[in-house]
Amino acid sequence: MSSYHERVAEEKRAAIVEAATALFLESGYDKTSLARIADAAGVSKATLFKQFPTKAELFDAIVTDYWHVREGASAPAPGDPAKGLTSLGNRYVAVLTRPGMASLFRIVIAEAPRFPELGRTQFRLGKLPFFESVRDYLAQEHRGGTLVVDDPVLTASQFLGMIADFAFWPRMLLVDWAPTAEAVANAVGEAVETILARHAVTAATGATPV
Repeated sequence: MSSYHERVAEEKRAAIVEAATALFLESGYDKTSLARIADAAGVSKATLFKQFPTKAELFDAIVTDYWHVREGASAPAPGDPAKGLTSLGNRYVAVLTRPGMASLFRIVIAEAPRFPELGRTQFRLGKLPFFESVRDYLAQEHRGGTLVVDDPVLTASQFLGMIADFAFWPRMLLVDWAPTAEAVANAVGEAVETILARHAVTAATGATPV
């Protein structure tokens, strides 16, 4: 494909994803047809079906797009857990506060009782890969001797939970929840300090804080 046709295809794909997200939230996953999505996106049915033959594949694409971490955001190098955890925490905030993310969660929560596969998709393609990146980073710091993390799964859950409980979950009930950038940065910093206070190895003794 030429660069022009690639750009047009990407624009149509973005329009489809945006229209589908809005319609899923407005009418529910079950009551939203691919034909209706095509109309709302301003594309032909043939164009939509070529990219997304089923609603399930379209929802997969929506989740993948929303949880995508920007290009070049490689995992932080181990050796400086304060810096590494801060980087991961800021990335998590950037993903959770991305426009439309709260709407995506509302779709999943509303439709999961009838369509449990939506919840599994949100977890498998969205939360899980990000969670694993934090878990693996903590395990690396443990092997490197900068942190003592006997259970990286639990510690990753605690770290991400502290951030999400301030930066994201209140938005599920409070649609006008919009903490300042300074407040969010402080929440990330406090989460990092909490993990370090519990798991960091002191240079002088080689022990973790009590």
